[in-house]
Amino acid sequence: MGILNTLLKAVTWWNGSTLNTTLFTRRHGLRVGEDDQGNEFYRNADDSKRWVIYNGEVEASRVSADWHGWLHRTYNDVPSVKPLVHKVWEKPHQENLTGTMLAYAPAGSIRSGVAPKERHDYEAWVPE
Repeated sequence: MGILNTLLKAVTWWNGSTLNTTLFTRRHGLRVGEDDQGNEFYRNADDSKRWVIYNGEVEASRVSADWHGWLHRTYNDVPSVKPLVHKVWEKPHQENLTGTMLAYAPAGSIRSGVAPKERHDYEAWVPE
């Protein structure tokens, strides 16, 4: 099983990092932190490059706004060292669930299983 995982890492990019990214990270990467999903964040010695190694599926929406801001140089403080102050009304970060069974399905959609409310103030357009 170890050989198969190594081969998959060498030729795929959607399950973590590729072989080249792993080698570059080992040679030049300075680990700066980890988020609550296990994604690891790195920079090089002169801080000219910043990157993330995903824990599992590579999906950009899995990076929280705090770490996204650091990656894109919106601010230089590392969120694991100096966390951002959050408002009480802010919800915790959640990845984009579109295309999954956990995606939002409003009443009346095919997946919701709930019939839409009957409306009398709307008449559907019918082509002539």
